[in-house]
Amino acid sequence: MIEKTPMRRFTRLTNVFSKKIENHAHAVALHMMYYNFVRIHNTLRVTPAIAAGVADRLWETRLSHRRM
Repeated sequence: MIEKTPMRRFTRLTNVFSKKIENHAHAVALHMMYYNFVRIHNTLRVTPAIAAGVADRLWETRLSHRRM
């Protein structure tokens, strides 16, 4: 249930429902990367990747927007 709330692609009746399995797999991979490497969890006080010893520093997300 924890994955369903931030990932709106899991709920079928929304506008962002993934119609292709490839698009869904990519969206889930991006979400899980953010969840494990970027988002600091309150109970751990670090990211799960740092807590598990997989990463040694906090990752950042940088989004670039281009004007069309």
